[in-house]
Amino acid sequence: MIRRLAIVGVGLLGGSVAKAARARGLAGEVVGVGRDASRLAPALAEGVLDRATTDVAAGVSDADLVLLAVPVLAIERLLPAVWRAAGDGAVVTDVGSTKRDIVRAAERLAEARPLAFVGGHPMAGSERSGYGVARADLFQGATVIVTPTDRTEPRAVKTVSGLWEALGARVAALDPESHDQAVAAVSHLPHLVACALMDGVARHAAEALPFAARGFRDTTRIAASDPDVWTEIFLANRDALRALLADFRRSLEALDGLLAAGGADALRAALARIRAAREGLA
Repeated sequence: MIRRLAIVGVGLLGGSVAKAARARGLAGEVVGVGRDASRLAPALAEGVLDRATTDVAAGVSDADLVLLAVPVLAIERLLPAVWRAAGDGAVVTDVGSTKRDIVRAAERLAEARPLAFVGGHPMAGSERSGYGVARADLFQGATVIVTPTDRTEPRAVKTVSGLWEALGARVAALDPESHDQAVAAVSHLPHLVACALMDGVARHAAEALPFAARGFRDTTRIAASDPDVWTEIFLANRDALRALLADFRRSLEALDGLLAAGGADALRAALARIRAAREGLA
C-alpha cells in the first residue's frame, strides 16, 4: 500500500488513477492537486479524494508517490515546484504522452537534489476529458510504458511499475527517445491523420457529413479530443511526428498512384498486404 498518493491533475487520467486506487485499496490517503478547487470538488464529494488543494507544495510535501497527470508542457513547468516540495523518500512519475523533454528536465533537477523519478505513459484514454469521464477500470488490460534511463533509481521503476500493475495494466519499458518514436507512430500520427481526415471532409465535402456512418465516425473519433492537450503533444514530439508524416505521405501517394493506374490486380495486392499487417496486431 502507498501511504499517501498525491495526484497533480485530477482529470481523465489522474481521476481514473484515483478511482482505481480507491477501489482497490492501494493508498492509505489520496490527495488531489489542481488549479481550480471547484474542479476538485466532485472527486472530494465522492470520497475518491481524501483531501484536495490548489497548492502544489502542500499537496505533494508528504507524499510517498507523486503522479503528475497534467498536459506535457505543464508537467515540465511543475517539476521544479514538485522537486522543491517533495520529501526525500518520495517517488515522482507522470503520465505524459511524450517523454524525452520531461525526463531531461527531471534529470537536470536531480543534479542539484537527488529525487527518485521515472517517466510513465499509460496507453489508455478517451477523446473526452475531465474528471467526469474518469473510470476505475480505465487501465485494466492497458499497456503502460515506463521510461527509465541509466540514471533512474531501480526503486522508482519498481514502485511505479507496481502501481500500474496493481491497477490492472501491463507494464513495458523503453528509453525516452524510443518511447517518443514509438508513440509518434501508433498514437500521435493516427491522431493527426484523423484530424486531417475530419478537416478535409468538413471543408471540402461537408454535404456528405449527415450520411457519415460508423466507419467514418470510428476513424475520426479521436479528432474530437482536447485541442490544447494535443497541441502540446504534437509540438513536443514534432521531430518524430514529422518524420513519420513524410512516410505516411509516401504511402498515400503510392495508393493514389494505384488508383490513377486503374489496375485492379495491383490495388488488390496492396490492400491484401495492408490487411495482413492489420490482422497481425495482437
